[in-house]
Amino acid sequence: MPTLPPERATRSQPEPHQAREVAESFGTDPERYDRTRPHYPDAMVDRIVAASPGPDVLDVGCGTGTAARQFQAAGCTVLGVEPDARMAGFARRRGLDVEVATFETWDAAGRDFDAVAAGTAWHWIDPVAGAAKAARVLRPGGRLAAFWHVFQLPPEVADALADVYLRVAPGTPLAGQAARPALDVYQVMFDRAADGIREAGAFGDPEQWRFDWEHHYTRDEWLDQMPTHGSLTNLPTAKVKEVLDGVGAAIDGLGGGFTMPYVTVAVTASRTG
Repeated sequence: MPTLPPERATRSQPEPHQAREVAESFGTDPERYDRTRPHYPDAMVDRIVAASPGPDVLDVGCGTGTAARQFQAAGCTVLGVEPDARMAGFARRRGLDVEVATFETWDAAGRDFDAVAAGTAWHWIDPVAGAAKAARVLRPGGRLAAFWHVFQLPPEVADALADVYLRVAPGTPLAGQAARPALDVYQVMFDRAADGIREAGAFGDPEQWRFDWEHHYTRDEWLDQMPTHGSLTNLPTAKVKEVLDGVGAAIDGLGGGFTMPYVTVAVTASRTG
């Protein structure tokens, strides 16, 4: 799922990749991040692998290695690139080869790959420079695939979240925002990624691959994940607690849990030439 509040992903706001203080804030608690963030649909991983010319995958913004481990399980050899040394250290302890750098400044040292993947990370990368860099490290026919989870909170929880942000962090994008269809909001992010791929001039026309699924959360499970969201990672502890208390009360009103509908969307294109 996008870790930048989706309301910020609009043409009138600063580009997400410029918000480095958020982009590099997730390593404060990598164990929680890895434990609570959902995996990606196996069908999507399998489709990316099948559409790539070989098994060598570069995982951009690999974080704690969630997607990378799934590609490994699908038979791929994976190298991760991650700007946060704390996240990279966690991924290494889980058996992943990781180099610490932003993707735009990373030195490929002559290496090339069959796929460049980015799970919930491409919005932290300049969309044109990132696509151009991906083209330089991909073999002919290699695949660029950037993918995100889109989730739709129950209206009661979304409204409680907006209300509590209005109290504790009134200047943030989520404060007082009425719930909007998540796919409508996040489509701006997908379009930005596709436009960057087109502008790089080295890929076929980008596609969107969609995978629908759902997951049931208890109150404690959802509140455990929330501190890993970009809207909370830089808030003071007392304010985070207020947000969690407000959302927790809304979930209690739903009987202590809810089923979250997810859509995982991959923006993907094949390297030409």
